[in-house]
Amino acid sequence: MTLILASQSASRRAMLDAAGVVYQAVPAQLDERALEADLIGAPPHAVAAALAEAKALAVSRKHPGLVLGSDSLVEVEGRRFDKPGSREDAAGHLQFFSGKVMHLHSAAALAREGELIWRHGDIAQLQVRTLSQSFIARYLEAEWPAVGACVGVFRIEGLGVQLFDSIEGSQFTVLGMPLLPVLSALRAHGALAA
Repeated sequence: MTLILASQSASRRAMLDAAGVVYQAVPAQLDERALEADLIGAPPHAVAAALAEAKALAVSRKHPGLVLGSDSLVEVEGRRFDKPGSREDAAGHLQFFSGKVMHLHSAAALAREGELIWRHGDIAQLQVRTLSQSFIARYLEAEWPAVGACVGVFRIEGLGVQLFDSIEGSQFTVLGMPLLPVLSALRAHGALAA
């Protein structure tokens, strides 16, 4: 069975590659900000789930096979954060995160022929350490523009790990997709050997 990942996310592709999953990447052509605007007031986990579902459904309407959509978002003190639009935005996000708990919501969905057939969400809690202005400047000097594509302004597999004092939750969720439940669902739907 053909599996399509409705994303070009490097971290999601790396997770599937490392797990030995054969797939084709076809990014969903969606206006995510417009979808989020329709979800104002919804809890963060519901927004992540809705975006994952929308990606899977959009691609599944155009391509045969099983389609995997995934999305992540960050919430700190009740405020949702998207990917930073500029290096200045990234610095502002990091200043706001400093010393606070970051909630990272990650969701995945499977669709076939325009029908949603499975979904799952997970959350990780990341304690951001107190970040100095000089650390933020050095960090962005080293990591920008790569972290501009990352919700939370970090790559946990790189220097981003230095932002945190502690992390509770699955590393896969932190990387952007609840991988173990996804693998279980892929087996259940015939995309992986049982």
